[in-house]
Amino acid sequence: MRDILHASARQMARAVRSKKLSSFELVQAHLDRIAAVNDRLNAVVQLAAERALAEARQADRALARGEIRGPLHGVPFTLKDAIEAEGLISTGGTAGRASYVPPQDAAVVRRLRAAGAILLGKTNCPELGWAWESDNLIYGRTNNPYDLSLSPGGSSGGESAIIAAAGSPFGLGSDAGGSVRFPAHATGISSIKPTSGRVPRTGHFPGPGGPLDALWQIGPLARWVEDLELVLAVISGPDGHDAAIVPMPLGKTRAVTAKKLRVAFFTDNGIASPDAEISESVRRAAQVLAEAGASVEEACPPQIEQTFNIFRGLFCADAGAGLEALLKMAGTTRFHPLMEQALNMQRQNGCSMAEYGALVVRWDALRIAMLAFMQRYNVLLSPVSSQIEMVHGSTYDRLSSFSYTMTYNLTGWPAAVVRAGTSRRGMPIGVQLAARPWEEHVALAAAQLIEGAFGGYPTPSL
Repeated sequence: MRDILHASARQMARAVRSKKLSSFELVQAHLDRIAAVNDRLNAVVQLAAERALAEARQADRALARGEIRGPLHGVPFTLKDAIEAEGLISTGGTAGRASYVPPQDAAVVRRLRAAGAILLGKTNCPELGWAWESDNLIYGRTNNPYDLSLSPGGSSGGESAIIAAAGSPFGLGSDAGGSVRFPAHATGISSIKPTSGRVPRTGHFPGPGGPLDALWQIGPLARWVEDLELVLAVISGPDGHDAAIVPMPLGKTRAVTAKKLRVAFFTDNGIASPDAEISESVRRAAQVLAEAGASVEEACPPQIEQTFNIFRGLFCADAGAGLEALLKMAGTTRFHPLMEQALNMQRQNGCSMAEYGALVVRWDALRIAMLAFMQRYNVLLSPVSSQIEMVHGSTYDRLSSFSYTMTYNLTGWPAAVVRAGTSRRGMPIGVQLAARPWEEHVALAAAQLIEGAFGGYPTPSL
């Protein structure tokens, strides 16, 4: 049973369908693993054990009748606490929602369950997702399975921690500045932020809408790249509620030929110079793609060095008024120290309407320049962050290190993360692969080549 816990969700689904393993056994094995590791990780904050086991029994009975609900029939998953699930407390990490139970599933959860997946529980995140680590006043902090003194990243850090620790095969997070990608880098798993407009965010708290709506998306995290493609196919497409979602077809990784890939890579964005081991990992990943037949050259997009100032300017433009309104709407009166830091940053960096208009012009200019650059390439390889390790409580001391992921929130492009190295201290190192809009399959195909060369996910020794 231990081996199946480290398998991909695709392999688990095949094992259930072929009746080599029952869904009940699979779900129970994951619940047992959560029980074994969660006291040290504090990753899973709400557990739906009885419901999950009941649904697993139903899945097994359905299979005995010859019925298969979908590609994830009988396979368990977990969910970032910002994404709502019927009947489970969904706090979004903020104290005002400490006992809030939503009446229905978020759109993405409904789709996963319709495809046969079984929800194990909710995972930890920072208050309203406003940190690159996972800590809040309700549940406390989540620890990295490779080193409990470090953070697994954020804001989808509870997801990354429990997936890396083999307590869940895959899960969903949300990403406004790197929140599914940095946690994958920090814990040695894979993730993808899809193209802006690909996946509905109905049932996420905070919800979609507003002037920065295009910056954030919901995306999957998993140990294996093949599962990102599987899950993305299930959760994509309009839901009739999120007005930003576009009915664009999702490509297939098998349609991508390595020899036709044109790859640009860079190791320094001119904002935060990376640790030498990160640069080495990016260069090794570039070599892997070249050896697979891709055309690879070192090139950095123009204007990318403006990423951090534009991103911070957009999030601080209203001097915290929007964030304060969200906290009030949630009924929150006590804030976590990380939220206090976020509010202080915003209050100190607000701007006038004229300044905001000029900032949006700069944002558009960056997007135009990046699109022009990508006419020559279809994959852009880079670091995920300038640093390997994340000390608890350090988000606002190292904001510029997240500029590598912020770029693709500003452009709205898909960007995947896959493990491509291990530091001398034994910590995982991920690399980031961005692609043109609506070409998630291209980013994932490149990520699979790298995963195959480096071996992908190894089990952390908790």
